[in-house]
Amino acid sequence: MSEYVASVVWSRQAEELFIDNKYSRAHQWQFDGGATIAASSSPDIVPLPYSVAANVDPEEAFIASLSSCHMLFFLSIAAKNKFTVDSYQDDAVGLMQRANDGRMSMTQVTLKPCVQFANNEQLSIVDLEAMHHQAHELCFIANSVKTAIVIEIVQP
Repeated sequence: MSEYVASVVWSRQAEELFIDNKYSRAHQWQFDGGATIAASSSPDIVPLPYSVAANVDPEEAFIASLSSCHMLFFLSIAAKNKFTVDSYQDDAVGLMQRANDGRMSMTQVTLKPCVQFANNEQLSIVDLEAMHHQAHELCFIANSVKTAIVIEIVQP
């Protein structure tokens, strides 16, 4: 068993009444390694100026965590199979909509991994699909959510 912690820190500004719902949603995520991330609600959910568009919102973080977990397992699988990866980029996209139960939900995340191997090595699409499938099956975050996760391999 492993345990992970994160601190979410917010405080009301002196000039904010709060009960009028006109308060900043800007806050910080603090992690045990020392990283601090500026966070906010999405401007799509809470309008400006009460959200901070430049900050990471929970929906973006959710997509990034799925993508990051998948990538880390993919890299591990590639290394174990003696494939040298030079770069990996995933322009992942999340779809927020009303789910079958009527509640708003991140119903689908599409991962779009583009992997460059050393020496311009090209793996077959079948091999890439197998490695991405294995990474998906192993991903702790993917195993923890009900969101449909689609993988669309992007060829460099």
